[in-house]
Formats: sequence, structure tokens, C-alpha cells
Amino acid sequence: MEGFGFHTLALLAAVGFAGPLLASLPRLRIPVIIGELLAGLVLGRTGFGVVDASNPTLQLLANIGFALVMFTVGTHVPIRGSAMASVLPAAAARAVLAAAVAAVLGVGLAAFCGTDHAPLYAVLIASSSAALALPMMNALNLQGPMVLSVTAQIAIADASSIVLLPLVIDIEHALSAALSALVIAGCALIFYLVLRTADRLGWLRRVQLYSEKQRFAVELRTNMVLLFALGALALRTHVSVMLAGFALGLVIAAVGEPRRLAWQLFGITEGFFSPLFFIWLGATLQVRELSANPKFILLGVGLGLGGVLAHSAGRLLGQPLPLAILTAAQLGVPVAAATIGTQQHMLAPGEAAALMFGALLTIVSTAIAGRYAARSLTPTAPVTADDSAAADG
Repeated sequence: MEGFGFHTLALLAAVGFAGPLLASLPRLRIPVIIGELLAGLVLGRTGFGVVDASNPTLQLLANIGFALVMFTVGTHVPIRGSAMASVLPAAAARAVLAAAVAAVLGVGLAAFCGTDHAPLYAVLIASSSAALALPMMNALNLQGPMVLSVTAQIAIADASSIVLLPLVIDIEHALSAALSALVIAGCALIFYLVLRTADRLGWLRRVQLYSEKQRFAVELRTNMVLLFALGALALRTHVSVMLAGFALGLVIAAVGEPRRLAWQLFGITEGFFSPLFFIWLGATLQVRELSANPKFILLGVGLGLGGVLAHSAGRLLGQPLPLAILTAAQLGVPVAAATIGTQQHMLAPGEAAALMFGALLTIVSTAIAGRYAARSLTPTAPVTADDSAAADG
């Protein structure tokens, strides 16, 4: 497609309906992003080449979507609940055990594929997705101490993997990436201290009430300023906007996300930027390269089944197997790895598609495990990402 304008945006918005349409199929429970990725595959390099994923304007909009997606992931990390502290030791032990198994599997997969990406594969296998698993647990109406411990384990694995990803995807520049990550973390900490102080003084509540009364969306505007500022700093220090979005999301989760802000973010993210990002990501992938490199098909299988195997090790520490497999759900980290690797040309042809294939296998596995968990556990009340969120704005 020549140029980039409203006709392109209209096309992207229209094909974005592929996600909700597939997700609406009864019993299958296909995640929305699968349909969006498939739409991107059809329109992009793998398919008809209608969408030019290298267009600078599209890349900018996709980066905004990437930052917003990771921001949302960060807000889903349950770090405020007081009951969480009691289950952290056991959850951390299981996360460490899964990471140890993942390290062994990562080395084996790298040796098999002839790449030097063992640390990257290990992080992918050990990762979890709070944004995917927590809504799934909520939909299944799972509750209880074991489920709370699973939530803590997912949060630990998710946060750790997102922080480690920029360091392991490019080992040669790991030190500079670590320093850049510290800069982002320092700025996020300053944001947290400022917002926390404003919250304790009652300023945030007053702003929220004023914004709601006047319909000014002040909270959303403020968060967009902070997100774009952190994103600019991330690009300036040569790290992905992924880290900027996730760090700010953690800050909002720690302070307490007003429900009104959550709905506003949901609207702009899920209504436009998230579908656009996943369509763009699908458009950048060249699945045909998998057929030219069959070993990467096996890499995808190894990453997916390896993730399930590594997290299933929690059974050795007394965790029910269905709940252990639930922690293997992967989404944000493989997406980030494929995005960063594609943008910075760090992955071999077909490798990015293999990473996404592995993530899809974990999603299928966790969907099946979730049904077994719902049968074996007595449901009482839904799980929430933050049961001690701040009052509505």
C-alpha cells in the first residue's frame, strides 16, 4: 500500500475486528491478540504485503501501542494486597525452581538450533503473563490460598522476565542496557514517591473528583505525559519502550489505579493502539521463513512445551499440576522479544515467528489446565489483579 493515511488507519481498524470475532467463538476462548496477529500475518510480509510494517508513521503508532500494552501489563501485577506477603516465600521458591529448569532447557535449545540465545530462551521459558493468566483465573472464578500463591508466582515471574529481557536479548550490550534500565527505574521511583505523597495529602482524590465532574480526563492526560516522557528517555538511552511502559504500570499499580483511569486506558488501548500494535507485529513476521528453517519450528515447540515443563516443576513443591501449568502462560515477554529482536535485527530469519509460536502453545496449554483447575477447586469469588485498589476516580 502506497503512503500512509486515513485509508491505512481505516483498514487496520477494520481488520482489528478479527480479534474479537475469533474470541467470540464458543468454548474455544481464543485470546483476542491471536486474531489480530493473524490479520497482521495476512496483510504483512507473510501474506499479501498490503501493510508496510517499515513505514515510520506506522512504527511510531505501533511503539505507542507497545508502550500502552506493557503499561497495562504492569498495572495488572498485584503488588498491593496485604495477603500477598504471606504467600510470597513459597511463590518465589517455585519461580526460582522454574527458572532453574528453564536455564537448562534454554541451553539445550540454543545448542540444538545453533544460536547464542540460550539466556533469551531461558527467560522466555521462565516467564509468565499476569495480563493473560489473571483474567483467565477471574473468568474461571478461582479463589483460595493456592490461587493467591499462583498469582504471586505469576507476578514474580512476569516482572523478573520483563526486567531481564533487555539484558539477555543482546548480551554484548547488557551492561549499557542494565544502566539504562536503572535510569528508567530511578525515574519510575521518583514518579511513585511524588504520586504517593500526593495521594496521602489527598491531592489525587481532589483531582480525580474535579476531573470526573468537569469531564477533563486529567488522570489520563497525566499518565500519558509520564508514559511518553519515560518512553522518550528509554529510546534516548537505547532500551525498549517496553520497560518504560511496564515501569510506569507498576507505579500506578503500587499507588492504586482509579477505576475511571482503568476504563479510560482500556478504551484507548484496546480500542485502537493495542490492535494496531499486534497487527503491526503480525505484519513484521515472515512465517514462510519457518519452512526454510525447520529447526525454528522445533524451537517454537521446544519453547512452548519447555515453558509448560519448567512451570510444572512446581508440582515437586506441592503445587497442584493444573495451577502449575497456569503459571506457564506467556504473552508479553515473547511479544516484546519478537518486537525488539525484529526492530534491532537481533534474531535470525524465522526466529521471531518461532518465539510467537511457542507462546501460542503455552496459551493453549494453560487454557486446558484452567478448565481442570476449575473442576478441582471450589470457586467462591473472582480473583482480581489488585483487590486493594484505590477508590474510584
